[in-house]
Amino acid sequence: MRRVAPVGGTAVQDHVALAEIELCGELIIAASAAEDRLSLESIDEVLRVSEERESGRSWES
Repeated sequence: MRRVAPVGGTAVQDHVALAEIELCGELIIAASAAEDRLSLESIDEVLRVSEERESGRSWES
C-alpha cells in the first residue's frame, strides 16, 4: 500500500479512499475500452460487486 506524505511530512493512509480511487480508475479504463455503454452487469464485474457479496464484506463495516 502506498503512503501519502502531506506537507507536514507525516505519512497518512486512508485505505477506503485509496480503494475507491483504484475502483474508479478500473471503471474508467473499462468504459474507455468499451465500444458502447457498459451494462450494469459489466459495471458490477469491474467493481467486483459479486465478490463483495460472496465474501460477506461491506463498505459499511
